[in-house]
Amino acid sequence: MSEPAEQHLPVGRTARYYTLGDAGPATRDVWFVLHGHGQLARFFLRPFAAVANAARLIVAPEALNRFYHENAGAHGPDARVGATWMTREDRLAEITDYVAYLDRLYERVMGALPAAEVRVTALGFSQGVATACRWACPGGGGGRSRLDRLVLWAGALPAELSGEADRAALARLAVVRVLGARDPLATPDTIAGDDARFRALGVEAPLLRFDGGHEIHAGILSELAG
Repeated sequence: MSEPAEQHLPVGRTARYYTLGDAGPATRDVWFVLHGHGQLARFFLRPFAAVANAARLIVAPEALNRFYHENAGAHGPDARVGATWMTREDRLAEITDYVAYLDRLYERVMGALPAAEVRVTALGFSQGVATACRWACPGGGGGRSRLDRLVLWAGALPAELSGEADRAALARLAVVRVLGARDPLATPDTIAGDDARFRALGVEAPLLRFDGGHEIHAGILSELAG
C-alpha cells in the first residue's frame, strides 16, 4: 500500500483580537503584542493597560489554534482554554497562515491612522517572540507590514533566521530583548547563544533584565513606553 499523500487547501478563518487605547488622529504609537503558548489575548493584554492612552494603541491578536489545557474528558465550562501560534505539525503552512493574518490585521488597524506619523512596535512574548521575528524577517516567512521596533520578551530568535535578507530586515528595526532574572527558560547558555546569533547578524539588540520570572513586568513596560 502506498503512503498517504499530504495535501493542502487554503480556507478562510475568523480571527479574534483585542485592543486597548484609542485609534484616531491623535494616535502616534501602535504596539502589536503577541502572546505566548497557551495564553489568550484578552488576558495577556491586561498588563498593557498601564501604557495604553490616547496616543498609544495596543493591539493583541490571538493565535488561530485553540485548545483545552486539561486532559481529554475535562472540557467542562470551567476548563481553561489557550491558544498557540503553531506546533511542529505542518509548521510551514501555519507560519504562512499567521504571517498573512498579522499582515491583514496590520492593514485594518493602520488603515484608519496617519501611518507616516505612527511608530509601530511588534512585541512578542515567549512563543510570540518567534512569531514576531517571522513576521518581521524574510527567512521566517516575511510579512509586508512596516515595523519600527521589535521587542523580544522571554524568547529567542527562531533558528531559521540567519541570511543577509534577515540581517537587513533586523538592521532596519530597533531591536530590544527582555528577560526575567529568574525566568527558567533564560539560561546562561540560551542567552549566550542569542548574543552570538545577533553578533553574527551584525545587529544591535540590547538586553533589558528585571527581577522576575517568565512574565510581563510593569517597570519594563513603562521603560519601553518611554
